Amino acid sequence: MTQPSPVPQSPGRRTVRGLAAILVAATLASSLSGCFPVVAAGVGAGVLVVADRRTAGTYTEDQSISLKAGQRIGHIMGERSHINSTSYNRKVLLTGETDSEELRAKMEETVRGIANVDGVYNEIKIAPPTPFTSRSADTFITSKVKGRFVDANKFSANHVKVVTEAGVVYLLGLVTQREADDAVQIARTTGDVRKVVNLMEIISDAQAKDIDAKPPQSVDDGPRG
Repeated sequence: MTQPSPVPQSPGRRTVRGLAAILVAATLASSLSGCFPVVAAGVGAGVLVVADRRTAGTYTEDQSISLKAGQRIGHIMGERSHINSTSYNRKVLLTGETDSEELRAKMEETVRGIANVDGVYNEIKIAPPTPFTSRSADTFITSKVKGRFVDANKFSANHVKVVTEAGVVYLLGLVTQREADDAVQIARTTGDVRKVVNLMEIISDAQAKDIDAKPPQSVDDGPRG
């Protein structure tokens, strides 16, 4: 039987495949850094938000909030504290350690004063700063959780942001109840995870379907959120 000739690929299709290859490479490269990619660079002066349910405006604001929070906290904490700040959907997660309740409260108050911040999850512990080895272990845990999200293939891994501090995994995102349940279960059963804190915001199945159906949005390039 004569085999049909392969259909030539159009330039547009080759471009899409090239973009997909870039995204896969970026995903693998970022697994050790703890920041799951949500953008594809190289589109004019900006980037494309890929598989992220935040609007382009909110994504950009989260970048700005994270940058400002890090700068302001840095002026406060000195060497007595180790604090990380993560902004998702204008809500800021504070994790790490400091040596007094006064400093803990001051850092939260400082972050609440940043423009466009809608809320703060203050998970700062009163304890000595963790050593570098502990932080490296946290980075590895984050990569394992994200890798298991991908392997399970129950939801888009880009819809859930993972932050690990002292073996405690914090989950943020805009997800359906089913997606949240799956994410929590996967994280809980990942090796070396001591505890899972669910900070995900629940949206309806209809909302998720509507958001996911929209085309990627372009945003200005800048610090990753």
